[in-house]
Amino acid sequence: QVQLVESGGGVVQAGGSLRLSCVASGSTWTINAMAWYRQALGKQRELVARITVSGRTISYSDSVKDRFTISRHIAENTVSLQIDSLKPEETAVYYCNAEYGHNRGLDSWGQGTQVAVAS
Repeated sequence: QVQLVESGGGVVQAGGSLRLSCVASGSTWTINAMAWYRQALGKQRELVARITVSGRTISYSDSVKDRFTISRHIAENTVSLQIDSLKPEETAVYYCNAEYGHNRGLDSWGQGTQVAVAS
């Protein structure tokens, strides 16, 4: 199994920046890709950014392109999300996700970290 722990959330003014981090532990050698999702109150969880372990494939939702940057640090089993130019409507709980188990299609989720953007 893979366990995930997020950190870095907080309260920020509109237009501000935050850096979220997610540390993976357990069977980290089976991780294929890691991603960040977010879920605002009363809304569905949505994919924000995803990166494969190799770093060759990176994708972002259209709403965050050019403002969010996902990166991975293999040695530390960490994935980070740099968030710039935050908007009030991006207030949400941000979750780290790991796709692992090679071809078994397993998923692991962190507990989430709250990001609040004040207008």
